[in-house]
Amino acid sequence: MNLARLLKQRADAARPVRVGLIGAGKFGSMFLAQLRTTPGLHLLGIADLSVDRAAAALARTGWDVNAARAASFTAALREGTTLLTEDAAALIAADGLDVVVEATGSPAAGARHALAAIDAGRHVVMVTVEADVLVGPLLARRARQAGVVYGMAYGDQPALVCEMVDWARACGFRVVAAGKGTKYLPAFHASTPDTVWQHYGLTPEQAAQGGMNAQMFNSFLDGTKSSIEMAAIANAAGLAAPSDGLLFPPCGVDDLARVLRPRAAGGVLERAGMVETVSSLERDGRPVFRDLRWGVYVVFEAEEGPQGDYARACFREYGVVTDPSGRYTALYRPYHLIGLELGISVASAALRGEPTGVAEAFNADVVAVAKRPLKAGETLDGEGGFTVWGKTLPAAASLARGGLPIGLAHGVPLTRDIAAGEVIGWADVRCPDSDIVRLRREMEAAFAPPG
Repeated sequence: MNLARLLKQRADAARPVRVGLIGAGKFGSMFLAQLRTTPGLHLLGIADLSVDRAAAALARTGWDVNAARAASFTAALREGTTLLTEDAAALIAADGLDVVVEATGSPAAGARHALAAIDAGRHVVMVTVEADVLVGPLLARRARQAGVVYGMAYGDQPALVCEMVDWARACGFRVVAAGKGTKYLPAFHASTPDTVWQHYGLTPEQAAQGGMNAQMFNSFLDGTKSSIEMAAIANAAGLAAPSDGLLFPPCGVDDLARVLRPRAAGGVLERAGMVETVSSLERDGRPVFRDLRWGVYVVFEAEEGPQGDYARACFREYGVVTDPSGRYTALYRPYHLIGLELGISVASAALRGEPTGVAEAFNADVVAVAKRPLKAGETLDGEGGFTVWGKTLPAAASLARGGLPIGLAHGVPLTRDIAAGEVIGWADVRCPDSDIVRLRREMEAAFAPPG
């Protein structure tokens, strides 16, 4: 990619890429840890609702906090230092800023910050994948019209999967499936912040000592985060979502090509070209052999028929693991390093003008599903909470059912009783008018799939 060389050139010329981080949580802190050691990048500022939290993130990741506290953005630009602020708008508007990293985790805030950054001529790296799934195609189009880059965050699974899909297609292979691994059992859909830590083998006290947020970690467990990430991949990589949600098949790395092939060929997929998440647990709770819990994968195939004989022979000759037919194979990466890899997105946007994955279409959506019987008047508490989990559906199916996006299923009261496992619709809640609701409706109108 030559990004290290390009960054070094900027460092040698004393023209670093100037970065603004919004949100100093776990992902942002991981980015800070590596930004400090990456030549050619300058952290111009951090915006967080708590300046003290931002300062603590710097201290945890090896920065000299006192040296980082610039008097103004003008001083930070001149001195190569950093300003801490609670004002995200001021950071976005700061002179000299090149790239905004949005890492708040809030769909509404993420979309608002992205639009402001685009209007200000800044590139945007969207860590908040919830915002990308809610309105990403529209944000990407706005960025293209403004001549800036909007894209996914490298290090998080969606961007890494998009890279693998692009590699396979650039090699002339047909992509059959792509996705990631996770720890999954069907019962996890009902998990709440009160039950989450037992699944991680932690006590609530241990989790609190580690600064771990129960609702956030529960979204990893109850299937919501996997659904959001698979929808993001489908929208960015031109892949399809399963018709009735992810299957989460148990599967180890040696069986990817056998399990994740079309049903007609003996696998679990409805057809070729789909997203899917594999489980690191068998349905009885036993661990899967050589699981992919922390990793990502792409399954691809050699050309069908006699034309593909040579490629299939090469698979055999070079020890490539395939399905029994020899036609399907997989490439996988066992780990992802999350924010530690985010600098790739920053450098790619600023130095090459390219995103590390970007929403191109509205192929998939994530709708809110009741975790338990819910009563009229109850207020939904969103991703990872006590009331709903997020389910991936084809965008056309979501629109046809009037499904309520999981990114908007927070703080809204129900207007009728909902059965456990039922998809909640726009018509089932009192959803007040807001900027993010209007933006979502604009995205639906602009990018609704045909039919």
